[in-house]
Amino acid sequence: MRSSLLYLTRRISQHWPALTCAPILGLLAGCGPTSFLITPVSAKQALTEEVVLRESPWAFKKIALIDVEGLLQNARPTGLLGAGGENPVSLFAEKLDKAANDKNVRAVLLRINSPGGGVTATDLMYDELRHFRERTGKPVIAALLDVGASGGYYLACGADKIYALPTTVTGSIGVIMIAPEFSGTMQKIGMHVNVIKSGELKDMGSLFREMNEKDRAVFQGLIEGMYGRFLDVAARSRSAISRDRLRQLADGRVFLGAEAKEAGLIDEVGTLRDALAAAKAASGLADVKVKVVQYGRPLAYRPNIYAHYDQPPGQVNLVNVQLPDWLNSPSPQLMYIWAPGW
Repeated sequence: MRSSLLYLTRRISQHWPALTCAPILGLLAGCGPTSFLITPVSAKQALTEEVVLRESPWAFKKIALIDVEGLLQNARPTGLLGAGGENPVSLFAEKLDKAANDKNVRAVLLRINSPGGGVTATDLMYDELRHFRERTGKPVIAALLDVGASGGYYLACGADKIYALPTTVTGSIGVIMIAPEFSGTMQKIGMHVNVIKSGELKDMGSLFREMNEKDRAVFQGLIEGMYGRFLDVAARSRSAISRDRLRQLADGRVFLGAEAKEAGLIDEVGTLRDALAAAKAASGLADVKVKVVQYGRPLAYRPNIYAHYDQPPGQVNLVNVQLPDWLNSPSPQLMYIWAPGW
């Protein structure tokens, strides 16, 4: 059995060197009931379209389901073995471009499941969404799933309407800064860091010294400026809420779907299918059979409207003690994020 498989592997590698023989070699470890599939894959990595819902075999008009999941950051996420995944800002813009350039895409269903992330990344994605609406005229309906809080809610404010599930956690309007400090620990172990600087505040927020009042005042000014920007975004989306009332709601608290609807922070409480119906209605397709399409890289299987755009990376360590990406940087982090586990 083993010699036959080795011969088969050699023959395949001679005639089809681009095909991977790893599945065949894997069989050499044992001769149990194992099956494998060798599939030719295009070398092109441009986004591909996959139909995740077809209301009729003859449907040709489309609703593009664009998903935003996890931490919003303008960088590739890192893992145990280094960088992995894609830059969320870049991928989001690429998906919007694909929907914009397809004349059969009549609306976008923006599915958000995110606690937010970096201030700049969130703002960039929001700007891309507004630009998409302005240049295409295609309606966008945001559907919040488990979490659409802080930066996730900020992004949803760029849509025409916001839907949330009864169990969605949303809100958390505000800004937070993370600035770890290890000076006490260093004193205990007898370590000292020499800092040579051009100005008194050049090392404000340093890991290696206590934050003083001048440092805090500067950072608080940054926070207030970014908080005001968040309020402006929310006010444009929620024009029925007065500025004073919005400030009362924007103290960092979170809401369930029904509470957010009562407060005016979202438009409707409903399922993903309710949001899809709203997207059809907004594009004049309420009584028309459509197909829902989703974008992803080749081989990212998406069987229905609840599917992710890709598969999660394999976890190779038995106990994951890695810090989140947004805590790995030595610089203070300014975030639109809901992270109650701190």
